[in-house]
Amino acid sequence: MAEVYDEFDDLEMAEDDETEEGKYLTFNLDTEAYGLEITYVTEIIGIQKITEVPELPEYVKGIMSLRGQIIPVVDVRLRFGKPARSYDERTCVIVVEIADITVGLIVDGVTEVVAIPAEEIVPHPDLDESDSRQFVKGIGKVGTSVKLILDCHKLLADDEGENPDREIGY
Repeated sequence: MAEVYDEFDDLEMAEDDETEEGKYLTFNLDTEAYGLEITYVTEIIGIQKITEVPELPEYVKGIMSLRGQIIPVVDVRLRFGKPARSYDERTCVIVVEIADITVGLIVDGVTEVVAIPAEEIVPHPDLDESDSRQFVKGIGKVGTSVKLILDCHKLLADDEGENPDREIGY
């Protein structure tokens, strides 16, 4: 599994916001490319043992122990309403921290860290909010390709309707 992360061995998570500003960790789900603000990313790990917890939404796969800390794990494919897929050697967990909550995000594969200037990010068009587009806060142009920039707060928000400000947590 080390080969998946070789390109990230030299990746240093910068300590100050100026260095991180405008940088995004990109990953894919099927053929779609997404980006997360690097400021939320703490690390990238391979799939670990996940313990199922009853009565959680289907996209919350369960919990895992990460250096003694118990964190919830979300399958981003399922969160976006995409069909489940078997995990393979490219599948990884992006560990993010948002508002003092640490969560693991299972993705098909991580691609790279890219700098996308603010002027190269446009708001997504008003589309049907019932699918994964509701989690997209903008579209970043990188050369001739585009990256769907995710809103981490919406991605981790509890969408059961009872408390829209509550985030996934255990």
